[in-house]
Amino acid sequence: MKPGSLSLAVSVLLFALPCAGAEAQAYPGRPIRIVVPFPPGGTSDILARSIGQKLTEEWGQQVIADNRPGASGNIAAEFVARSKGDGYTLFINTVGTHAINPAVFGKLGFDPIKDFTPITNLVNLPTLLLAHPSVPAKTVKELIALAKKRPGELTYSSAGSGSQPHLTAEMFKTMAGVDLLHVPYKGATPQVLDLIGGHVALSFVTAPSGVPPVKAGQLRALGVTSATRIPALPDVPPISEAGVPGYIAVGWNGMLAPAGLPASVLEKLHATVVRIVQTPEMRQRLIDLGAEPATSTPEEFAALMKSELVKWAKVVRESGAKLE
Repeated sequence: MKPGSLSLAVSVLLFALPCAGAEAQAYPGRPIRIVVPFPPGGTSDILARSIGQKLTEEWGQQVIADNRPGASGNIAAEFVARSKGDGYTLFINTVGTHAINPAVFGKLGFDPIKDFTPITNLVNLPTLLLAHPSVPAKTVKELIALAKKRPGELTYSSAGSGSQPHLTAEMFKTMAGVDLLHVPYKGATPQVLDLIGGHVALSFVTAPSGVPPVKAGQLRALGVTSATRIPALPDVPPISEAGVPGYIAVGWNGMLAPAGLPASVLEKLHATVVRIVQTPEMRQRLIDLGAEPATSTPEEFAALMKSELVKWAKVVRESGAKLE
């Protein structure tokens, strides 16, 4: 290399080194949106708004929740996948959008791994098996006995075909040997409202959406899909102990950005979001809703998503679950 070329190369390198730090320091320089794949009121929405409010307070830039429901979360996921990876579009993803949908849908408009930058897992989510008060069964065993007497008659609502609650219910049907009629909705809020209204008999609802109506006495919780009881509803037994041995189905919500996110911006986002979720105030709020705070490194979250793709593909195959 000529002396002049060497000097130029060194100059370029020295100039580039501070750029990454400057990029992170300048971020964010304008409003940020956190895309939510379901309507307002569900777990993803609660997370987006709670974290967004804290980011706004800390960074002095508006951080808004952008609800884009439809196609079991695929509309929102595809929108984010096609967005610029600059840190101004973030995504609250779910086990549905990034592990179940690839197995249920024949073709997606995004690659669940290649098109995104993992930031952190946020929470692990047990699901509640809820019943309308008019349903005579007060335990899981009583429900199974009732369903066997009335095959195909008892209806259950879910947050949509291919959603985590749908697949969780299909696992229950397979393992308990019962036939329940699926009624899909577009998100957790309408799913729960129609259960409260008595339009369906049962529902499998992620805990943050199901705990409030149970505490209000509007619905009856028969069981929880985690291996242990949850602090929010300590009297509700795990389904695995209440009538279906070995039954465990826990989902999650995490935060992603589009692919190509600069490393310095990723580092700043990760550190800030994890710190927010781990504050005593936020941890307690999530625990009270039935969610388990479960932050991770970007690498750990990437590994989780890859393993969950394999796990839920197996569940879909074995349950025979189909879009309706």
